[in-house]
Amino acid sequence: MTPAPTPSAPSPLATLRATAKGYAPRVFQARGWAVAALVMVPVALSLLVYTVAHIKGAEGRPYPGEALKVFHEVLVKMMLPIMALVAAPAGIREDLEQRTLPLLLVRPAAVWAYPMGKGLPWFLWGAAWLVLGALGLQIIGGDPALLLGRIAALVGAWWGELALMTLVGLLFKRGTLWGALYFFLWEPFVRIFPPFLQRLTFTHYIESLAGSRAAEIQTNQLLAQEQVTTHPALALLILLVFGALCWALAGWKLHRTPIGLAGSEAEG
Repeated sequence: MTPAPTPSAPSPLATLRATAKGYAPRVFQARGWAVAALVMVPVALSLLVYTVAHIKGAEGRPYPGEALKVFHEVLVKMMLPIMALVAAPAGIREDLEQRTLPLLLVRPAAVWAYPMGKGLPWFLWGAAWLVLGALGLQIIGGDPALLLGRIAALVGAWWGELALMTLVGLLFKRGTLWGALYFFLWEPFVRIFPPFLQRLTFTHYIESLAGSRAAEIQTNQLLAQEQVTTHPALALLILLVFGALCWALAGWKLHRTPIGLAGSEAEG
């Protein structure tokens, strides 16, 4: 009797496509709409204020300063990191905690395929809302010349931050805490860092792509270093490569993580 042929391992792209397709409906649940709200609520409130001011006859002029503030101070510094903190644990980390991950690892695949396959629906979902939010800011006075840069900055940073949080969630039992410390302690001090350390933040690349900054260094910041800028094309490339590297490292870590654990070993 001829032995049955051994099934071949799926290609990395096939694994990526199947994982993303199977997981995509999850982004339409409560967590996904929370991610969407993180972008649209501040933009909608800004539009509401602008509309009320226009109705009351406040000259009806656009407010470029308000658009700049919402972009940098709200979307970039607050909402984008929170989006990553909310979305990243919903992928591989959630499967690890629920002990359903062995079902995914039955057949061999490229190490990066499963984490990226789980993260890709979240990236596309978040990117769509970020683009919509950037377009909404144009109504209240966003500079048309900076629109494409702002979109590239938001989407590129979302790719990198989501991938980073996926990796951090696999490296540390309290990945969300470490991610929050990075986003809300390390990033805000970028303006007093030497140029080399400035380049170790998402803020640097976002500002380089967006063509604007939230605020200039004040003269009373005696320890502040001169802010540097990276060419926009290089800044976008760095964000994309960094995200891809984080996905690959997340896959590497996943294949070396004990599966089926309970208790403290399975905590995220």
